[in-house]
Amino acid sequence: MTPDDSYESTLSYVNTCSKPSELRITDIRCVDIVGAPMHCTLIKVFTNQGIIGFGEVRDGADKRFALQLKSRLLGENPCNIDKLFRRIKQFGGHSRQGGGVSGIEIALWDIAGKAYGMPVYQMLGGKFRDRIRMYCDTAVDGKDTGTAMGLALQRRMELGFTFLKMDLGINQLVHEPGTLSAPLGFLEEMKKLSEARYSRKQSTLTEQELRDIRNRHYDLYNIAHPFTGIRITDKGLDMLEQYVADVRAVIGYEVPLAVDHFGHIGLQDCIKLGRRIDKYNLAWMEDMIPWQYTSQYARLASSVTTPICTGEDIYLKVNFKPLLESGGVSVIHPDVLTTGGILETKKIGDMAQEYGVAMAIHMAESPIACLAAVHAAAATENFLVLEYHSVDVEWWDDLIISKLPKPLVQNGFIQVPDAPGLGIEALNDEVIAQHVHPEIPGLWLPTEEWNSCWSNDRLWS
Repeated sequence: MTPDDSYESTLSYVNTCSKPSELRITDIRCVDIVGAPMHCTLIKVFTNQGIIGFGEVRDGADKRFALQLKSRLLGENPCNIDKLFRRIKQFGGHSRQGGGVSGIEIALWDIAGKAYGMPVYQMLGGKFRDRIRMYCDTAVDGKDTGTAMGLALQRRMELGFTFLKMDLGINQLVHEPGTLSAPLGFLEEMKKLSEARYSRKQSTLTEQELRDIRNRHYDLYNIAHPFTGIRITDKGLDMLEQYVADVRAVIGYEVPLAVDHFGHIGLQDCIKLGRRIDKYNLAWMEDMIPWQYTSQYARLASSVTTPICTGEDIYLKVNFKPLLESGGVSVIHPDVLTTGGILETKKIGDMAQEYGVAMAIHMAESPIACLAAVHAAAATENFLVLEYHSVDVEWWDDLIISKLPKPLVQNGFIQVPDAPGLGIEALNDEVIAQHVHPEIPGLWLPTEEWNSCWSNDRLWS
């Protein structure tokens, strides 16, 4: 302390909390925002000592996945992270259903780090790297062509990004005659229902008409890849191959380029497309088929030379093991907000390393989830690269208040924070209030109705 330091500034270097062993969870509250770039639910876990942990439900999910856990956590010590995770993990599931358990787990790590005055990565055993490489997922504004995508990716490289990703699939073919085959009328119905589902004209429809559209849209878009009957013709394959060639003609072959969002096509067409684009030295092909089809992944991986990647919708370490054992993936791609949280993600990465598989991390959420992923990535040896979707969201960095560099992502990397917990001091409610979900209003509203929701949760007699 220097003579010029005030009492208040000195306190910023001092842990003023009381005993961590006496910490107790007292409340859990949420707020929903849009455009970050997705719909995100932010979480605050409150304690009796004034420490607040920040978490987040995965993009596009429901805050009730987190709030249903409240009655099972009130009065507990948030620093007992593993104990509480084992208590609540049965209430999580794959994809967005894992968001509640995962978001709460992240908030518990944040609290523990703040209580003990250390960053989360240190509590995981330390770090393997000081900065985290980010890959920039990119879309095209206007007409989507390979050259336009190449130019969009080139602009990302000019910002300092050293790893890139783009979409490639049937969405780029659906308006091109002769590129796709499917049961007659099926593709037209999908397009018609999508237009109706997201049309501005919905205000003229009755509630039953809206519900019928939503239900039919849900049914069609939840048909898994092997069962749609959608095939890509040679003309379609030619167009997709040319698209990749045009992208590479702009950005060159040195920068890693991953591809995603192929569409609901079956294994055979995935193999045909994969063989067409093998020559373009892609970083990986992502989620070509549902992750559950382990034997199909093994066949796909043995049929092409491009690395195969999946994992963003897999909940818990145990569910990654069949894919790893099958040899069906070269890269796993967990999302910290689906896996079960920070520690489960590190465990998944460590297990993948035993099979010679790298770990990238999926992330399309707010700075809370991003920093949670940063700590998991820092503490995992076989980490490759972390996704970043928000380069065009001007207010994304303003969601948090911290002493971290601003913007968080600089020249394609994030410095691993040494501040306690996730590294976030507070959330910026003024910015959050400007982006609250219009259909889910409210800013950190009380959640007492979830305090006593209880059941006999034991899974054995």
